[in-house]
Amino acid sequence: MAKFPKPSFSIDPFLLCLIAVVAAASLLPVRGVAAGWVDLAADLAVALLFFLHGAKLSRAAIVQGMGNWRLHALVLGSTYVLFPAIGLALIALLQGWSNPWLLSGLLFLCLLPSTVQSSIAFTAIARGNVAAAVCSASLSNLLGIFVTPLLVALLMKADGGVGGGSAGSSWHSIWTITVQLLLPFLAGHFLRPLIGGFVDRNKKILQPVDRGSILLVVYSAFSAAVVGGIWTQVGIGDLLGLVALSGVILALVMGANLIVARMASLSREDFIVLLFCGSKKSLASGVPMAGALFAPAHVGLIVLPLMIFHQLQLFVCAVLAGRFQRAAIAAEAAVGLPRSEAEIGAAAAAVGMTIPEACMPGVVANMALLDKHAGNLRG
Repeated sequence: MAKFPKPSFSIDPFLLCLIAVVAAASLLPVRGVAAGWVDLAADLAVALLFFLHGAKLSRAAIVQGMGNWRLHALVLGSTYVLFPAIGLALIALLQGWSNPWLLSGLLFLCLLPSTVQSSIAFTAIARGNVAAAVCSASLSNLLGIFVTPLLVALLMKADGGVGGGSAGSSWHSIWTITVQLLLPFLAGHFLRPLIGGFVDRNKKILQPVDRGSILLVVYSAFSAAVVGGIWTQVGIGDLLGLVALSGVILALVMGANLIVARMASLSREDFIVLLFCGSKKSLASGVPMAGALFAPAHVGLIVLPLMIFHQLQLFVCAVLAGRFQRAAIAAEAAVGLPRSEAEIGAAAAAVGMTIPEACMPGVVANMALLDKHAGNLRG
């Protein structure tokens, strides 16, 4: 009997690393000339991160991603239409509630692409359409390099407000994204025929680059924010409010995706893809993009809502994936193996097999024994 992965309900170790980095930046913020060197190191680390992302994405995955177009369109609609609409509505309702940069951070997280690794992992745990999850998540991240900066330029102002305007310096920020993120990504992708094998064989060795670059950008961003007085602007009430608002956003998106899946008559496996890929936001893409799109003094406030939403989405999706997994296993157990001669004959005919009449009693006895053992293994 195959063993299925179990979702973890413990705190993500990476979250603990993020908290440690924020604490370090709060106690020992980098300043002056040293801050310039740290910013340069963070930019180089981010360029390397996106170079490796490009090298890991095969051309076949991109082509395959165009196959199940209806499902992918629904996922992209959730990521780049539903999320921004909810973000804009909340910002309109909450004007004046808190620091405008925290509200802009909530909107910013709504404009980001979906995650890749966790979306695929939770889809696999829930027994969903893993191939479609790989395609949808990869396509979302690829398009996010273009779509997110455009949405930021259209929907966010340089002063942290909302409306037609620009973030940082509008289209100059999009050019920064192109140079810092898109060009390394394309370089890695076009060099995949040469380095793809090495990257695929050494994923565990290269994995620290992902998280290390994010931690470095977070340290740089929060150092600038601490120097600018972030902890005099953000209190416990603001943090609790961000947790509550993150929960509202996630609940609205998941509820809407459930309704859409029923209206579109999606299969259970495709619904799981829409639920998980369409409800997540990428910390790995969001932190570098924030560093490129916003002034250093504001990046800490911008990414704070994203860091909170990131952990919340992991916890909620872990719980849901576990429930889907248990339901799938229970359904399989309820079906059982064919036992009677008629059931066995029908199952054999379905796969083009003919069981001789003389062999049927032995097959029936063996199937009964196998069914008993399977029931014991399922508990």
